[in-house]
Amino acid sequence: MQNASATPLQPVAADKPDLVALKARQQGAWASGDYAVVGTTLQIVGESLCEALDLRAGQTVLDVAAGNGNATLAAARRWCEVTSTDYVPALLERGRARAAAEGLTVAFQSADAEALPFGDGRFDVIVSTFGVMFTPNQDLAASEMLRVCKPGGKIGMANWTSEGFIGQLFKTIGKHVPPPAGVKSPSLWGTQARLTEMFSAGGEIAAEPRSFVFRYRSPAHWLEIFRDWYGPVHKAFAALPEPQQPILERDLLDLIECFNRSGDGTMVVPSEYLEVVIIKR
Repeated sequence: MQNASATPLQPVAADKPDLVALKARQQGAWASGDYAVVGTTLQIVGESLCEALDLRAGQTVLDVAAGNGNATLAAARRWCEVTSTDYVPALLERGRARAAAEGLTVAFQSADAEALPFGDGRFDVIVSTFGVMFTPNQDLAASEMLRVCKPGGKIGMANWTSEGFIGQLFKTIGKHVPPPAGVKSPSLWGTQARLTEMFSAGGEIAAEPRSFVFRYRSPAHWLEIFRDWYGPVHKAFAALPEPQQPILERDLLDLIECFNRSGDGTMVVPSEYLEVVIIKR
């Protein structure tokens, strides 16, 4: 953001990106496709996270950057009182439809992970699966999660690592469409060092590497789904001139080849993530 003393005509310093503008672009990116098409395949991660948190019936749970509600539904299936939030209303509607189909009671509310509209210590448990890690202001998002969590409560997250498939996916995209200067990589949320920086003052951190396996009909099928529906990939292709798009396509298929363990023409690609449980002091 601009310094308070700057005039509208002064440029923003290179090491101080305009996080408000970046957030607006990110929101547009996630809304541009339909993350629910991809998100529904990740349901097992929400279930695993809820087990790692040892959720109990009746606990109040906040899902931050919930997407189409994987962790939301997992917590509601365990008879928790769940509030599901995201800054993309269309994704909340997908989560609402899923909850209704299963007869689950969930409160859905539009909310910015960097300015949660809840009082201090409001929730027993805060969760986020591959969501809060994409906030532009990482420290602010972390402090908000700590703020709305009760003392003795828990914060649970699933965050992609930089070494895993999705981390490498974003690195590959970055070679074609460079990320904004001065913005911290989302994959830092998948490192113990960055988690310590953001959360150690407020809680005790336990983190374990896990693996989610992407299973698709073929690498081409994965590329079709992600290009059409996964906002960051969809926007990356849209940002490139048409002659350069096949180059990105080839690089993504090469990346899949490095990770694919199917051996039969389908796609079976493990992607490492960090399963995080923080107990707030």
